Amino acid sequence: MKVVILAGGYGTRIGEETHIRPKPLIEIGEMPIICHIMSHYSRYGYNDFIICLGYKGYMIKEYFAHYFLHHSDVTFDFRNDNQVHYHQHKTDPWKVTLIDTGKDTATGGRVKQIQKYIGNEPFMLTYGDGVSNVDIAKLVEFHRAHKKLATITSTQPPGRFGALDLTENGAVSGFREKPKGDGGWINAGFFVMEPGVFDYISGNDTVLEKEPLEALARTSQLMAYKHTGFWHPMDTLRDKNYLEELWRSGKAEWSHEP
Repeated sequence: MKVVILAGGYGTRIGEETHIRPKPLIEIGEMPIICHIMSHYSRYGYNDFIICLGYKGYMIKEYFAHYFLHHSDVTFDFRNDNQVHYHQHKTDPWKVTLIDTGKDTATGGRVKQIQKYIGNEPFMLTYGDGVSNVDIAKLVEFHRAHKKLATITSTQPPGRFGALDLTENGAVSGFREKPKGDGGWINAGFFVMEPGVFDYISGNDTVLEKEPLEALARTSQLMAYKHTGFWHPMDTLRDKNYLEELWRSGKAEWSHEP
């Protein structure tokens, strides 16, 4: 099963970083976040990736063009026509297909454009800016069991602020640092989709999270896999710094073996 990664957005809310590089190349622990995401899928045996490019997509192409070189020990022999000899390498067993889906194309339009690379097979889909420890094996098992066209992973994000429990006279009876939200479930990405989903996408201007998912829900073709573990997007510089701190402290739950 191929894994499609949406990596073409502008990332305007983290503009301090994205004015010089695309958001998926922002590093957490000296490794681009897109590689953290790919490594997560790879741990479950999924190594065939299709990356939908847009804003500064050429930089993502250049990154993967030099990926093998940068993760290998190498000898450049200038005495013999600049022969290159690769020695021990530390690369992952990935096949990476990079598709330019347009600078201003909406998320659904990007998915529609890679249909010919998917064929008539189910596929997985996620965003290039969020990490999680979602169990991919259980997600796929859930999808195959319900036999609908699409599965969306849902999660309950933590609150942005600490919560106080107050008595009537104003005394603080309890404090909870960043508790779960109001009980609502949100889209965490990490989709599994059947090729029939392409029929719900009309063109480049189609936003996946609007008409296609709404139509799938109306026709009872969309199921939610509930994830209660770690999930965090990298929307802002604050998010980036938080993920970096988790990585440095050895608490990066998304990087643990399943």
